[in-house]
Amino acid sequence: MSTLLEVSGVSVSFDGFRAINNLSFKIGPAEMRAIIGPNGAGKTTFMDIVTGKTRPDEGRVIWGDKSVNLLKMSEAKIAQAGVGRKFQRPTVFEDQSVFDNLMMAIKNDRTPWGVLFFKPKSSDNARAEELASEIGLADQLHRKSGELSHGQKQWLEIGMLLAQDPQLLLVDEPAAGMTLEEREHTTALLAEAAKTRAVVVVEHDMEFVRRLECKVTVLHEGSVLAEGSLDHVTQNQDVIDVYLGR
Repeated sequence: MSTLLEVSGVSVSFDGFRAINNLSFKIGPAEMRAIIGPNGAGKTTFMDIVTGKTRPDEGRVIWGDKSVNLLKMSEAKIAQAGVGRKFQRPTVFEDQSVFDNLMMAIKNDRTPWGVLFFKPKSSDNARAEELASEIGLADQLHRKSGELSHGQKQWLEIGMLLAQDPQLLLVDEPAAGMTLEEREHTTALLAEAAKTRAVVVVEHDMEFVRRLECKVTVLHEGSVLAEGSLDHVTQNQDVIDVYLGR
């Protein structure tokens, strides 16, 4: 199986504390992966490194079929190369409609001139409507985003990321604060996205992880403690000791 992202031997310290310790991780081009682990295990720092927000002290981060070194690229260039990230708190333009939020996110000429003279094409309108229907907000297109429920805002933000057509989607705790129904819809949304791109979900909620039915990577003290199905890792004595036994 080909590899989309390969992190190897990555370490990073902050003020003497090793947040990531000789971490190696790889994911294929259309794969769902859940990352779990106790607080301070390095889950957020891992995402920061992949997106260029944090530079590691050592190691390699290799991307795509051309094996590009992400560590030599800026955050903006990494995003353009196809890495999309969704933070825990949704950041949507609250005063704009769902439709306008999606239109702003659709991949177009992002140069100052391009933005200044931006005229939406009919294909952009169609794409925004298609995305709204994919994320389950087709009937909310003209509603102000600030009026949406917490779960709907999360879906809108996932839609805005999908609008940029990333090859890798990094999603931080998508189930937090959602109703059961919203969580089920979120699972379906992420599973659908993982058919055509890599999706990495950082999550604390084991029930949500179980629903994703994917391979799980357990981080502890900045390195991989265990990897495999959820049943496999939750029966691992080390995982029970450092994470589940708490």
